[in-house]
Amino acid sequence: MILGGVGLVVTAAPKIVWLSTQLQPLPEAEWVRTQLLPAFTAETGISVEFIGSEYAPFADRVLAEYKAGVGFVALLGGLYGDYAPLMEAIADVGWVLQDIQALQDRTFIPAFLELAVEKGVQFTIPWMQATYLLVVNKKALKYLPEGANVWSLSYDDLLAWGKNIYEATGERMIGIPAGPGGLLHRLIHGYLYPSFTGCQIVKFDSPEAVKMWEYVKELWNYINPASTLWSWMDEPLLAEEVWVAWDHTVRVARAFKERPDDFIAVPAPAGPKGRGIITVLAGLSIPKVSPDPEAAAKLIEYLTRPATQVKVLEGVGWFPVVKEAAEAVPPGPLGILAAGVTAQAAAPDVIVSFIPPGLGVRAGEAWGVFRDTFVQIVIEGRPIKEVLLKYGQILREIYLDTMAPYGPPGC
Repeated sequence: MILGGVGLVVTAAPKIVWLSTQLQPLPEAEWVRTQLLPAFTAETGISVEFIGSEYAPFADRVLAEYKAGVGFVALLGGLYGDYAPLMEAIADVGWVLQDIQALQDRTFIPAFLELAVEKGVQFTIPWMQATYLLVVNKKALKYLPEGANVWSLSYDDLLAWGKNIYEATGERMIGIPAGPGGLLHRLIHGYLYPSFTGCQIVKFDSPEAVKMWEYVKELWNYINPASTLWSWMDEPLLAEEVWVAWDHTVRVARAFKERPDDFIAVPAPAGPKGRGIITVLAGLSIPKVSPDPEAAAKLIEYLTRPATQVKVLEGVGWFPVVKEAAEAVPPGPLGILAAGVTAQAAAPDVIVSFIPPGLGVRAGEAWGVFRDTFVQIVIEGRPIKEVLLKYGQILREIYLDTMAPYGPPGC
């Protein structure tokens, strides 16, 4: 028993290292260090060094410490898919889950627990979730096409909406994060492809994909061309350079905090195959060579408390993974955003996608395929079939080389 009880032996706990691929941008990392962790240290006496890392050095360090048989990192934070190539170095944390569940103060979302098990091994504990959706300035609502419901839009509705706004205002008021640090590739592989083809990867150059790209080219007529400069959509929304924008929840949270009365969050549109969305799941794992797994387990317990989960939502915009926290989200800006997240996940035609795991150091190359395809087809106007054939071959080679699974929906 590491979380409490008779017979617990308390020993001095040195500083532990928490290495994470998530919350690594400087403002988020600073929030973790100054706002999230001090309460844990005050309660337990355990000091935590939080290190945000890109995936490649993260993976290299985990594997290097495992192979050396000596660990310095006590706790890991990452997307579920981040752990796929590292399973040999990741401990079974089933015992941590049992101790947490014995506290009877939180209920993990069952699907998230199921996805945290691989070949009978509990390789991670659910930590936080996020998704991507549409944010709408209420000024745009009067231009909705006749018969359209903003809570259950189709991509045809979005096209007609953008056209209506353009014809009324002369402005292209839809926005996407197509800048250098934007998440355009997630929109393409996790939203557009499943919605139009039913798959993320397998039907990259299919006839359905050709029709999808024809649609995207038409939609571009109503997308603000400055989208190629934007990495986060919060500022364009606040500046009213766009009225309808797609992005990650974390990257639009500021708009709701600063002007909660002006925006709503709604589900992403649906295509011919359904409403493709990405659910991003982050988990907490312990390396097999962790120097202090018990201290790491205490930090996991702290990070999954309902109150801590709500604090993370308020601080950096990631959503809870325990039901008690999700039910405790206060009304106001985050409540508005949470309403959109819930409506999207509960949509009857939803097609849930997960970021494809197992690509390792070639992940960046794979995501570049989607971005480059967008640039060549939409911006440069190159022939759709020609571009898809070229990049489809590259994508297949990456998957053959890495032997990575496609990730749902994998077809």
